[in-house]
Amino acid sequence: MAVRLAAFTKNGVNPNYQAFLLGVERAAAAEGATATRHYPATPDDPAEQVALLRAVVAERPDAIIFAPADDAALEAPVAEAMARGIPFIGFVNRMKGDFVTFIGADDVAMGRAAVGAMAAALHGQGDVVLVEGPDSAPTSRDRGRGFREALATHPGLRLLGTAPGRYLREPGRLAMAALLAAHPRIDGVICTNDLMALGALDALEAAGRDALVTGMNGIIAAAQAIAAGRLLASIDYDGLKMGAAAAMAALRHLRGQPVPRE
Repeated sequence: MAVRLAAFTKNGVNPNYQAFLLGVERAAAAEGATATRHYPATPDDPAEQVALLRAVVAERPDAIIFAPADDAALEAPVAEAMARGIPFIGFVNRMKGDFVTFIGADDVAMGRAAVGAMAAALHGQGDVVLVEGPDSAPTSRDRGRGFREALATHPGLRLLGTAPGRYLREPGRLAMAALLAAHPRIDGVICTNDLMALGALDALEAAGRDALVTGMNGIIAAAQAIAAGRLLASIDYDGLKMGAAAAMAALRHLRGQPVPRE
């Protein structure tokens, strides 16, 4: 009987999560395994994700690949599933628990790199704002921390304000619109993912304002916006490769082969 993997993401709308799930499915299929995808119908809804997790656990997949919608809210449900002997592979959002391995990026370094790109483009001088993801996402907390650490090393950059964009395009647009209403001049906008950066561009264009904008994740739409001269930069965060690595880690573990802790 084929090995069954179940992959959980926070939502099904972020292109990077779509790429991640595709990577899981392709790597699983290459090894004769199957993979199913599971995400809340309401993006990033932890209660929905808990219900999905419990339903899937009842079906006894061979391994679960998991990114929490909220690392604190999912801690107990994940522990319950682990207690039933199902191995878990963590990715993107780190959380507590006895995971076989974790696959992700140095999000603090990503936040620092975004500030570095903005500082170089503004020649070290300018008024900037930050559009952040949800506090429930460890990636957003870490990217924000890296941003603030790096900003402290660039005294010519002045942080005017921050706004929550929930890692989604429309909330990102609304966050940027609020910042534009509060500040008559904004030179730079750092967004902790690309969907919010695209939303920020939507708001700038609607307001007839100009500012340099950076994102993170390296999604196709962001690359196209960079090519068109609308977006200053993004940071590579290859969901397809991370998904493939997660599936390969799960399959290696199930075969009794060694897997690094992260």
